[in-house]
Amino acid sequence: MSLAPRRLIVAITGASGTAYGVRLLQVLQATDIETHLVLTDSAKLTMAAETAFNPAQVQAMANVVHSAKNVGATIASGSFTTLGMVVAPCSVNTLSEIAWGITGNLISRAADVVLKERRRLVLLVRETPLHAGHLKSMLQVTQNGAIVMPPVPALYIKPESIDAIIDHTVGRVLDLFGLETDLVQRWNGLGKP
Repeated sequence: MSLAPRRLIVAITGASGTAYGVRLLQVLQATDIETHLVLTDSAKLTMAAETAFNPAQVQAMANVVHSAKNVGATIASGSFTTLGMVVAPCSVNTLSEIAWGITGNLISRAADVVLKERRRLVLLVRETPLHAGHLKSMLQVTQNGAIVMPPVPALYIKPESIDAIIDHTVGRVLDLFGLETDLVQRWNGLGKP
């Protein structure tokens, strides 16, 4: 017997915040985790508007790149073992598809597989304010087994840059998979009152 490779699926959708997915890939490059990237066409557009990265540069950070249209990719099967999946950022469209089992593209299909196999699925949902439909989808996807983790900045770390905010969130995402980094400034409690 041999140990299965440690794999993590990273999906980047068209919601604002593509830097979270990019930074996640950058951090994972320094680990033994095999990354499987799915990048939507909308993510490519948002990435161009928000970052200095182009899709080819981001795809080069992953071990394996899958087309969002390829629902027959390895990550679409439960027999392909992974630690789970992170959707960073996660659009409300993608959230809703995952919540209600609509598997029309590889991101929603792979997420559905992660859930049915009882693996960890973390969704960095990027939308505000929220209406009842968004909240219902968040509740449904949570009941299905996913973790909804909007990328809310931890102001107690007194971040000095956007990069510090992104790093802390990415570190907290990796915490959810038991992957320790030096990105998280741990809370040490308040001094005596």
